Amino acid sequence: MKKINPVFTVPLVIVLALLFAGIVRPNFLNSLSSEIHQWIIMHFGWGYLLSVFLFLVFSILVAFSKYGHLKLGKDHEAPQYSYFAWFSMLFAAGMGIGLIFWGVAEPISHFISPPGYITPASGESAEFAIVRSFFHWGLHPWGVYIVMSLSIAYFSFRRDMPPLISSCFYPLLGDKIFKTPGRIIDILAVFATVFGITTSLGLGALQITSGLSSVFGIPDTTAVTLIVIGCVTVMFLMSSMTGLDKGIQILSKTNIMLALLLLGFMLVAGPTSYIFNIFTSTLGDYFSSILNMSLSSNPFKGYDWTKEWTLFYWAWWIAWAPFVGLFVASISRGRTVREFISGALIVPALLTFFWFSVFGGAAFNLEIVQGVKISEAVSDNVSTALFVLYSHYPFSGALTLITVILLIVFFVTSADSATFVLAMMTSKGSQNPPQIKKIIWGVTVSASACTLLLTGGLKALQKMSIAAALPFTLIMLFLCICLLRGFQYEFRNE
Repeated sequence: MKKINPVFTVPLVIVLALLFAGIVRPNFLNSLSSEIHQWIIMHFGWGYLLSVFLFLVFSILVAFSKYGHLKLGKDHEAPQYSYFAWFSMLFAAGMGIGLIFWGVAEPISHFISPPGYITPASGESAEFAIVRSFFHWGLHPWGVYIVMSLSIAYFSFRRDMPPLISSCFYPLLGDKIFKTPGRIIDILAVFATVFGITTSLGLGALQITSGLSSVFGIPDTTAVTLIVIGCVTVMFLMSSMTGLDKGIQILSKTNIMLALLLLGFMLVAGPTSYIFNIFTSTLGDYFSSILNMSLSSNPFKGYDWTKEWTLFYWAWWIAWAPFVGLFVASISRGRTVREFISGALIVPALLTFFWFSVFGGAAFNLEIVQGVKISEAVSDNVSTALFVLYSHYPFSGALTLITVILLIVFFVTSADSATFVLAMMTSKGSQNPPQIKKIIWGVTVSASACTLLLTGGLKALQKMSIAAALPFTLIMLFLCICLLRGFQYEFRNE
């Protein structure tokens, strides 16, 4: 009789039970997740700030240390993917669909609703909005991802251990990683991945629906959003059957080309000089105030804003770390530690900074310079922010259609990557997990998004992903210790 794998069965049963509870008693699920979320943010918000800052500092120090020349693999191995393919998959998995959703919406949201000590809809709030968008999406998230992915890549490819988060704990737990302690770590990773990806896909589906409504006049309703999720589910399940080398790599390259096309058009058609002024000025403000932003929770003024934005983002990035970490590790074999950290930290962050400068800058030019009240439309429906911006530019219909295609491809890529990672985690780290597990997890993630949209509880799952991040913060702090011990072992045994 085949032995049951608890890393597969336990989280699957609990996730399905939560979905059932969401259908039967949606108010209970929402209330429970809200209480857990509030308690964590109130008592451990400072811990998220400090931990994420430490992850970024740790990543930079390791890159410049004597361990930087170590290969994530055997000494003779070459990188598996080209730089372009690697960066494309990094960007698609790590940010992708979130940047499309928030590129205009977040700067405008901070502009009209900044912390209480800043005057709303002012020059000060506009400056604050762009700097904080850089902060939330820049170096810090990639510091989180690097700790996770570097640990998995090192212990998997150089020390020949299964590509699981539990494997990284061998320096502390020894053979216990193959027993209950290791299984608990991997089960928590599965939970975090399911909750994190469902929230992102739900947001993506809402924006796809808004885009279709803008171009084709299709009703922007929950029913249409559910149909969108169903259609895209079929697409990403088909993609997942082709594997990394074909499906995800091809889609990721398509993503980056479409994203660069939109970026280039808005830069040329938009207020180019205004955008570059914002980019250079904000980049300077960002780096000059990065230490203060990293460690300040604003306990005396603006703490509610910090809770709703910065602390939420930090917990969300940590909740995403198992998924992104495992995926990024799987595409990074053959690179040196220094090459991996510098590539994963600098290139995606710079692209993110420029993305917010172009789209946020174009929105601010309309709002502040031309007097077009784009903020009113954004406050009504945040998922329409980008399309409202397009409506003031030539070829708005074509831009919206390209963006919808980009969103669909990002949706497929993210879900495809997540399906692969979930199947791998629940198949003892197999690089070729069973197709049936990909299908099960793909359908489960999509069903989760649909259920929460139907019950009005997308924010409830968002909050559950925050709860999943709390134990993972502690796990990731220990990961830093384990990784250093692994590196030290290399030099002791040269």
